[in-house]
Amino acid sequence: MKEWKIALIPGDGIGPEVVAEGVKVLKNIEKIDDTLSFQFHEFPWGCEYYLENGKMIAEDGMEQLKDYDAIYLGAVGYPGVPDHISLWELLLRIRKGFDQYVNLRPVTLLNRELSPLKEKTEEDIDFLVIRENSEGEYAGAGDWLFKGKPEEVVLQTGVFSRKGTERIIRYAFEEARKQKKSLTSISKANALNYSMVFWDEIFVEVSKEYPDVATFSYLVDAASMFFVMQPERFEIVVTSNLFGDILTDIGAAITGGMGLATGANINPERKFPSMFEPVHGSAPDIAGKGVANPIAAIWSVAQMMEHFGEDLWGDLIVNTIKELINEKRVLTPDLGGKSTSSEVGDYFVQKLTNATVNK
Repeated sequence: MKEWKIALIPGDGIGPEVVAEGVKVLKNIEKIDDTLSFQFHEFPWGCEYYLENGKMIAEDGMEQLKDYDAIYLGAVGYPGVPDHISLWELLLRIRKGFDQYVNLRPVTLLNRELSPLKEKTEEDIDFLVIRENSEGEYAGAGDWLFKGKPEEVVLQTGVFSRKGTERIIRYAFEEARKQKKSLTSISKANALNYSMVFWDEIFVEVSKEYPDVATFSYLVDAASMFFVMQPERFEIVVTSNLFGDILTDIGAAITGGMGLATGANINPERKFPSMFEPVHGSAPDIAGKGVANPIAAIWSVAQMMEHFGEDLWGDLIVNTIKELINEKRVLTPDLGGKSTSSEVGDYFVQKLTNATVNK
């Protein structure tokens, strides 16, 4: 039997509500599949913890997390705690501390009625964005000089190392080769004459080792337009930390909104745990109302299962999500339904069980 230790950080706002539904799915898988076992340990870290303790995570929090197989994060951020504190002291601390340098964001249209691009089909919008997740524009390097004076100036420095740039591009090429798909690099070398010129050069350099992979390269402004106008151009995309952050939200918008957006933060070498999360944010305006959409959190469970090498379970979860949305019977209000988060989770578990029985 394979035993997986999962650290739960439900976090803020709707985080606990959607994580509960994802855990429900994992416990159901455990019942169905006697080759799998999950151990959960919940940590209270987040903005409420910060307001009580002056820190987003325990002093030895990283040490506590390092021996888990995966981290399942709900959401980070809440009124009263500045965003840069909640982000840098929890989410980015984990990403950087555990060298989760690969961020995987699927841009997959589950039902064409969900997209504002009414002429596009499920076949047109189906690609994967691989975002550099450890350095770049989010390296945290810079300075704040002459604060409060007329000559005040801030410096925000993007950090692009050969190691960091090459490893994310190589990971993307490997994924493109594995899936037999094209790879598109997105940069901005015409304006960022050091970082993005360097990125483009590394992309060309690595591409020579993968003659079987068709490649394309776009400037980020053009790519943003193509995400909306011609998403069918893309199969596998690789880009920097900042551009990936922005582009994947466009990706979420064209597939039905942030309630369906999932993300995986991967340490490919498995030296540290990887982290899986819905990326819709904490949505404090609807927290506690029981109407948060748990589908992104459930989708992140599929990504977790794929990371564990359980691809069949990953595929089954995603296919069940598609069926649930297509039925339109049990959905939260953001998708036009009247069901609660828990009702969606319960119905999903029922469908997942039926799918395995029918197999």
